[in-house]
Amino acid sequence: MTALDLATADMLGPDAVADPYPLLTALREHDPVHWSARYRSWFVTRFDDVSDALRDERFSSDRIAPYRRARLDGPGTDPALRAAFGVLEDWMVFKDPPDHTRLRKLLSRAFTPRAVNRMRPRIGEIADGLLGAVTGNGSGRADLIADYAYPLTASVIAEMLGVPRADQARFKDWSDQITGLVFGGMGDADRHTLGAHGMAELTDYLSGLVAAHEREPADDLLSALISARDADDALSHDEVIATGVLLLFAGHETTTNLIGNGLLALLHHPDQRALLDADPSLVDGAVEEMMRFDGPAKTVARLMGADVDLRGHTLRRGERVFLCPSSANRDPAVFDDPDRFDITRRQGRQLGFGVGMHYCLGAPLARLESAIAVPRALRALPGLRPDDGELRWHPVLLSRGMERFPVRFDA
Repeated sequence: MTALDLATADMLGPDAVADPYPLLTALREHDPVHWSARYRSWFVTRFDDVSDALRDERFSSDRIAPYRRARLDGPGTDPALRAAFGVLEDWMVFKDPPDHTRLRKLLSRAFTPRAVNRMRPRIGEIADGLLGAVTGNGSGRADLIADYAYPLTASVIAEMLGVPRADQARFKDWSDQITGLVFGGMGDADRHTLGAHGMAELTDYLSGLVAAHEREPADDLLSALISARDADDALSHDEVIATGVLLLFAGHETTTNLIGNGLLALLHHPDQRALLDADPSLVDGAVEEMMRFDGPAKTVARLMGADVDLRGHTLRRGERVFLCPSSANRDPAVFDDPDRFDITRRQGRQLGFGVGMHYCLGAPLARLESAIAVPRALRALPGLRPDDGELRWHPVLLSRGMERFPVRFDA
């Protein structure tokens, strides 16, 4: 690509949505700290720069509160929209220290390795049940997002929180609506209105669920959040609800995409699929390579809290920056032959789960779900292959995932 091409490049153009890596490679090689007039933002694409920025508190995660103050506090703003962003403002992932430190410490007392590991048998049961339904319809066709990856991950986090099974189907619409608030989109003028509606319904539901757990605690994550203590500190009622929304949303959205993208990579690389089939012990490395090669974290948004000089550019206080793990994870300075999918890869540490104080608290659950879900699907669906037709990817800047993943298999 020429300098002119890069200056006018559109990360949400049809080609870049379908395959962002050629554009990211061009940026990484020729303009690694790139100002986009189209998005009024910086894009940072090299591994060392992304890794350093994720650790640097001057690259602030606190981007919801400034937006609310600038756009939503004036007269005439929809109260439901203001309330929805108020919930987002309480999410740990949109906080800087010391608020982030406090919330993460309390949340980590509830979201423990024990709580994750005890779900292992249940994850397998849910996966087998979903695959049984897919094979039982006799069509030899499925949508691996709608029929498998999404209901698996959504069911797991909902059960962990203590959401009754009869209510879990309601979360799909709410989650889809909230996605418009968190990730944005292309050509969706109503996303804020729809997102505010979904957030209002979800927080109202969770408020009732929290009240029930306060009256009668259970052995689940929601009760653990309510009772989490650090010295004299605890989560407020609103923080418990906001954290519940965060876990329900983040607890399935990212892992749904990791499972879907990972299965697609294995189907496109039959040699690597054969390796995994022959040696199931490779599954943990396969999950890491799935996250590196085509993970769900396309970019991570930050707001500059101070001026920072980076590769001859000055990133000014108040400017928005998109750090690109998807590009960093294919940086040849760190990974040999980075565009090759290799589940036996050993060198380099992918940045898909973040790094430093914002390292994903749910990474162990995402790894566990993927390590169970992917091999089970490959075993249960013989002859699995993408169906005819073009894959549909979500047209958003922050995440990388499919809207639909149609497949065929030998019925």
